Amino acid sequence: MARDLRDFSAYAAEPWARHFKKILSEASLASLAEDGPVDQDYLEAIKLIERLHRQFLEVVKIELDRMGIADINNVQSLILWNIGKEDLTVGDLTHRGYYLGSNVSYNVKKMVEAGYLTQERSSHDRRSVRLKVSPKGLALCDRIAAMFKRHGELLAGRNLTADRMATANATLRDLERLWTEALHYPIVHGRGKAA
Repeated sequence: MARDLRDFSAYAAEPWARHFKKILSEASLASLAEDGPVDQDYLEAIKLIERLHRQFLEVVKIELDRMGIADINNVQSLILWNIGKEDLTVGDLTHRGYYLGSNVSYNVKKMVEAGYLTQERSSHDRRSVRLKVSPKGLALCDRIAAMFKRHGELLAGRNLTADRMATANATLRDLERLWTEALHYPIVHGRGKAA
């Protein structure tokens, strides 16, 4: 279950949904609905993804406030949690597709300054900097994991069973694939991939 939560938090921190928002604004969603037969459930899903993203970041912010942590923000804490015990480069984070490159560099700098991350130049390639979560950062990761555990315990009370979550995750992965393909092979008038 921890892996599924980690996958979700990665989307929440700097999700593909944020990139898609740049492509389709609220106004363009409305014009899509007026222009022809667009599945209203699809349009609702796009709006819901954006709203859930904002709400989840607010939940993390409130949790940080509750813990009295003011030297890291919600997005940075989720980047930190996604690094976890791995040894990564900034490029690794951006290549995973979860974060925008310029935002990662800025956020890494801030987390290093606050003592949540350490940086070390690679002995093999001096241009490459390896990132590791510091003991202070690991302590925060443990607290974020505890928050996710509490959320997991609340799922049963909301009838959000493992099967329903698996179905939701499968649907989100399908949308992610669709949008990834649309970035690389623009879909033209519903006829699939452009020539």
